[in-house]
Amino acid sequence: MFEYDQDIVEVLLNDNAQFQALYKEHNALKTKVRDAELGVLPLDALSLGTMKKEKLLAKDRMAAMIEQYRREHA
Repeated sequence: MFEYDQDIVEVLLNDNAQFQALYKEHNALKTKVRDAELGVLPLDALSLGTMKKEKLLAKDRMAAMIEQYRREHA
């Protein structure tokens, strides 16, 4: 995730509590989605779909924060 922006991710993880929270949330959701798809975590299709949307929303919000950081520090 964000392979090309790793330096910015590191800065935001160290300096931005909101980014840290989104990063943790995204990773937790990623693990749950993977477990559900493997059958380890029993979830119905609706719950799984909702979880995937939440994960994508967290990623989109992090991407927006990375882009804002890039614009402010260009």
